[in-house]
Amino acid sequence: MDIILLGPPGAGKGTQAQRLVERHGMRQLSTGDMLRAAVKAGSPVGLQAKAVMERGELVSDEIVSALIGEELDALATGQGAIFDGYPRTAAQAKSLDAILAARGRTLAQVIELEVDEDALVARICGRYTCANCGKGYHDTFEQPKVPGTCDKCGSHEFKRRPDDNEDTVRTRMGEYRAKTAPILPIYEARGIVARVDGMADIDNVTAAIEGIIKR
Repeated sequence: MDIILLGPPGAGKGTQAQRLVERHGMRQLSTGDMLRAAVKAGSPVGLQAKAVMERGELVSDEIVSALIGEELDALATGQGAIFDGYPRTAAQAKSLDAILAARGRTLAQVIELEVDEDALVARICGRYTCANCGKGYHDTFEQPKVPGTCDKCGSHEFKRRPDDNEDTVRTRMGEYRAKTAPILPIYEARGIVARVDGMADIDNVTAAIEGIIKR
């Protein structure tokens, strides 16, 4: 089964994608991760992408499509793919159809994790991590048992990501809406779009996604 998993930053998309990988042996295809891996490996597509990025230009749809094709060809027989961060435009959606069709595959489902923007801002802006071991905490939902002391390693040093602030989060939300707006009608017309409450408990979100892909 090949699916597209949509959701703004902080919606829990990465967590749910990883659970699909663990439960069903699917492969998460994130264009950003794939580009970095291809550049590091020095593959033909990676070398093309590296040259483009070194010029400060955006990687073309043609290069991304070639990269996705390579990744699909490397999948085991019967292994499904989760597309993360692609497609983002109507042109890319059309390209993905062609890439899949050339390999005898079809897109089964588009799943969007819906969020409440204000609640998402609170979720993201309140998170922080132990500077030593990386354990995550939150101002509201998960404080250390002993204030100022990491539960896992005992460190007293914590840090926050510099982009975990309200202005940045709302900008990301706006970008997400702008990018997904062109592609959702394409898939809605096919009847393959399903929406899940991304603000629900993580396990409940997982259960909802499981129910969708097992239809």
